[in-house]
Amino acid sequence: MTTLIEELSACGEWKERLSDFYEFLEDREASLAGREAAGESILPPRGTRLRALKDTQPGKVKVFVCGQDVYPTKGHGMGLAFSVNPGVKTPRSLSNIYKEINRSLGHDIPEHGDLSKWASSEGVMLLNSVLTVKEGVANSHKGEWEAFTDQVIREINAQETPVVFLLWGKYAHKKEELVTNPAHIVIKTSHPSPLGATKSGKDFSAFMGSDCFKRTNEYLESVGIKGVDWKLA
Repeated sequence: MTTLIEELSACGEWKERLSDFYEFLEDREASLAGREAAGESILPPRGTRLRALKDTQPGKVKVFVCGQDVYPTKGHGMGLAFSVNPGVKTPRSLSNIYKEINRSLGHDIPEHGDLSKWASSEGVMLLNSVLTVKEGVANSHKGEWEAFTDQVIREINAQETPVVFLLWGKYAHKKEELVTNPAHIVIKTSHPSPLGATKSGKDFSAFMGSDCFKRTNEYLESVGIKGVDWKLA
């Protein structure tokens, strides 16, 4: 049984960056273990709950994507925001992400929902604000993880190497206040879900048609950083 402390210990440089949160993780571990002992199913599986940190090391982050919650369906989530395990039908929000990449950059739409390549090879951190969920109950662990995941954002904000923060939807927009370093930029759009993908607001564009992936690469290249290869197909 892999504990959260053991997971963090396998997360390379993040282990030191987040060392002040050992007690926090121990408390979370005790709470989750108690629920599991009482028969609750907690998702995603042990060993994958801090995967976003393990897959994208601090110095490798080019792009930060803020998700809200873990998929509450068993077998779907795998520790990366918006991503699902191979063999799982592509969720509708991710389908719209693929459509926007296809429209803007011309890349083929993948037949899978596994975004691991972005995280491990392209410097795209895919972090949910809430890292666990009770199976079948969306957002059931809201308020239990944000102190930790907000600190991850602060650590990335403290880096001088430019990072693009992609904030999709009103929940993610709240994280903009944590991005204070002028080296970075924030691109805000509506959420890619079917309910929000075509809606715009006073200070954000609709996700569909936003060119957020193209704009991300244009900014990275303007500051001398190689753009992200968004191709997955």
